[in-house]
Amino acid sequence: MVPGTAVAAGESMAAAQPGRFRRGYGRTLRAARWLASRVLARWRRSLQLRVVTSTLLASSIMTVALGLFVVHRVTDGLVAAEKEQGLAQLASGADYLGGQLSELNGPDDPELDRALRLAAGNLSVRAARSADFAIAVQQTDNARLPQKYVPSYDLEAVRPPAELTRLIASGKQRGYQFTRTSIDEQPERPFLVVAAPVDTDAGRFDLYYFFPLDDQVATVGLVQNSLTAIGALLLLLLAAIAAIVARQVVTPVRVAARTAERLSAGLLEERMVVRGEDELARLAHSFNQMAANLQRQIVQLENLSRLQQRFTADVSHELRTPLTTVRMAADVIHAAADTFPPELARSTELLSNEVDRFESLLNDLLEISRYDSGAAVLEPEDTDVRTLVTRTVDGLTQLAERTGSALEVRMPDEPVVAEVDPRRVERILRNLIGNAIEHGEGRPVRITLANDADVLAITVRDYGVGLRPGEAQAVFDRFWRADPSRARQTGGTGLGLSISREDARLHDGWLQVWGWPGLGAQFRLALPLRRGVRLTAAPLPLAPADAGSRYPRAIEAARPSSASSVSSGSTDAPPHSEETPEEVAAAEPAAETAAEPTAAESTDAEVSRRA
Repeated sequence: MVPGTAVAAGESMAAAQPGRFRRGYGRTLRAARWLASRVLARWRRSLQLRVVTSTLLASSIMTVALGLFVVHRVTDGLVAAEKEQGLAQLASGADYLGGQLSELNGPDDPELDRALRLAAGNLSVRAARSADFAIAVQQTDNARLPQKYVPSYDLEAVRPPAELTRLIASGKQRGYQFTRTSIDEQPERPFLVVAAPVDTDAGRFDLYYFFPLDDQVATVGLVQNSLTAIGALLLLLLAAIAAIVARQVVTPVRVAARTAERLSAGLLEERMVVRGEDELARLAHSFNQMAANLQRQIVQLENLSRLQQRFTADVSHELRTPLTTVRMAADVIHAAADTFPPELARSTELLSNEVDRFESLLNDLLEISRYDSGAAVLEPEDTDVRTLVTRTVDGLTQLAERTGSALEVRMPDEPVVAEVDPRRVERILRNLIGNAIEHGEGRPVRITLANDADVLAITVRDYGVGLRPGEAQAVFDRFWRADPSRARQTGGTGLGLSISREDARLHDGWLQVWGWPGLGAQFRLALPLRRGVRLTAAPLPLAPADAGSRYPRAIEAARPSSASSVSSGSTDAPPHSEETPEEVAAAEPAAETAAEPTAAESTDAEVSRRA
């Protein structure tokens, strides 16, 4: 609006009306959706509600059907009785009218008009009926007489139905019709109209009776009201009965569910109360037996696990001292290896290497024992992750050159500062890159670092043998090897990936793997930049983009989402929201051909399982 321009108040109010209407409609729609969602949630969670509602619905349908049937039968009976009574009175009235007019001398008799009026009046009072009714005597042949005689009511108000008049004129002896009309000042109401022709020497006359159906309507209304009240009470009674019965059945189930929840929470002493000897009592007894057996098995497994952890820790600590002695002796022997014969010098070198590997294995076992006992502690500090990547790559360059693999590093130019434990992150990178070099078949190994506002991701891609379906599930298991006959080139202990997974978990991060036979493998490490951030997506896709048309899902997954990595709408988020992909994304499609998985088959490639 231009400043200084005058606007009429009515115009501004009219312009504001649509906006207020839209806002009110939006609030109403949101409230309706909220209420519908609450009702649906309650419906899904409550077995008792479903039983009561189903019983009430079935009972309502049966009650309404029975009520309609009863009302229909009552209405038919009342109408049939009224019709029979009306036709009987019509026959009596026709005989009376014919007898009164038979004494006259033809249509020109001067007493014909008086006789018709007198007969019509007598007919209106001679019926033994409590309700008021009207009669009409109608003729069309004699021009000297009125066309219609109606005693006690307005002549124009009592109008025979046209269809019934045509029926009588066609030669029918008698007929009837139900209609809505009015014969007085009252509004229109149902009437039964019966008619019959009366042939006399004085001419043809049509006799009509108008019987009001007020009593029948009142009776049907009373029946309907009674059935409605009885049906409502019956439905309430059935709902109460269904609720009581459902509660008797559902309550033990709820108790069992709560007891199972407490058992799953670690309260192994929880049991159900057994009452009676019925099926529910047998259910409670069987549940308690199952809980007791589970408790016994869990306690046994916990004891075995503690013994195993204690044994691992004790053996590792006890081996520390003799290993130190062996290390010192091996170093002394290795230092004098130049003075030994070639055969003995080679044995000295092998001894030194195996002592190094044994020491690494012992350190890994000690680290695993810390994780098993819950003693592992994170020591986070602000660290530029690029320096960790660079230092790890520099340390593994000689190994890569020896195997013929080139290390390709892609990192942003700006610092990627994260609150991490540098020792543990560097150990993860060393394990991932060393694993890629060992299984890379001399092909390049590509390391990529990327980040967004909340999450950093590091992918390690190799182009070696890849992973067969099912192997991605076990790649983080302790001492697992894809090919047991394959000799280790890096001198690993078989615990590196398992420790790396635990290190990632300690950072509240993910460590996942993608792989396919002949296409290589790619590990993805995702870590929050700050402590307390919950991961829902990563800035780098799990499936590599360079898998090409043989793996179409990889091309789709390679498009980074522009949304924040902590939003649930990112395309890189794990497919199952109820599972946090902390460990592994397995490529396990049911492929038609092992060489070329289709897009539909590769959908399972990024499905993550909970550890």
